[in-house]
Formats: sequence, structure tokens, C-alpha cells
Amino acid sequence: MRITLTTLQKMAQEGNRIAMLTCYDASFAAVLEEAGVDSLLIGDSLGNVLQGHESTLPVTLRDMVYHTECVARGSKRAFVVADMPFGSFQVSPQETLRNAAQLMSVGAQMVKIEGGRPMVETIEFLTDRGIPVCGHLGLTPQSVHQLGGYRVQGKGESEGQRLLKEAKQLEQAGAGMIVLEAIPAALAQCDG
Repeated sequence: MRITLTTLQKMAQEGNRIAMLTCYDASFAAVLEEAGVDSLLIGDSLGNVLQGHESTLPVTLRDMVYHTECVARGSKRAFVVADMPFGSFQVSPQETLRNAAQLMSVGAQMVKIEGGRPMVETIEFLTDRGIPVCGHLGLTPQSVHQLGGYRVQGKGESEGQRLLKEAKQLEQAGAGMIVLEAIPAALAQCDG
């Protein structure tokens, strides 16, 4: 039986650890599932890892659809999350819905969107239409040029508070999960 978002939320509420790893193909999906991984993320990091790019920016929606389909076929139990690649969710909520629907139709159970406050309307639009969303704050690789490289985010008091505020906004918009990548350990422990 496949793990659902409700299952993961219950695990979190009960204080159980949730194992989520990045996966790009059917073989690794089966191996990771056998090892007990609860959730598989088809990351746009496939641009770096599989395609040899310096960033995630060249990854297309077609790439993500293909790899999501492969992982979903190789997985029988894990919760499947697919990254929305650069340019597939920034134009409008309506276009994001069309693109997210492609990922969902091949096996994603949730899509992941990078960005804070500017993505609130889009997340609300998607979740109102039945598409579960994982928000992504902190180090957002699709913004690598704007961030000045791959660096820890939220170091200062004001930056940390901004990230916490944006996390709450994403949660209120309907994000079922939120990833906080490359943030200070103290900020990760904060209750908000």
C-alpha cells in the first residue's frame, strides 16, 4: 500500500522520523523502497547529477515528467514528490497548474515549488484544485545566480525571521510540506 500525505503528516505529528531521498529512476526507486525510504523526491538536481550541468536551470519539464514516470513505475510504497523545474511555475498559477498536472498524471503525489512569498498565490491556486504542494525555502538552487552561489541562507536574525515568516505563509496557503535547505542549525530547531 502506497504511503500518502496523510500518512506522512501523522508520522510527523507522532514524532516519527521520515526518510526522504532523491531518486531519478525505477531501479533506485525499488532499492530505496526496499531499504525503507518513506518518500522519493525526483529532484531537478538531475541536471547536475545525471546531465552534467553546473546548475539545475537547464532541466526541462519534459525531463522531470520522464524521470517522475520512471520513479513511479519502480516504486510501489513510497510517497512520490516531483520538483517543478525552473520556468515551469513562475509565469502564472494557471500555467503552473497545467505543468503540475503533467507531473501528477505520471505518478507524482505532490509537486515541489521553490520560493517564498511570491509563490503563495500559486500554492493556494494549486491546492484549491487538488494538487498537493511542498514548499522549498532557504537555499533554492533555481535562484543560485540571485543568491550569489550555493550558500547557507537565513544566517542573520532578520533573514532567519523572514524565512520563518515565509514558511508560515506557505503553510497557510496550503503547502503540505516545507523543505528548508541549507539553513543554520539553530533556525531549523526554532518553533517559529
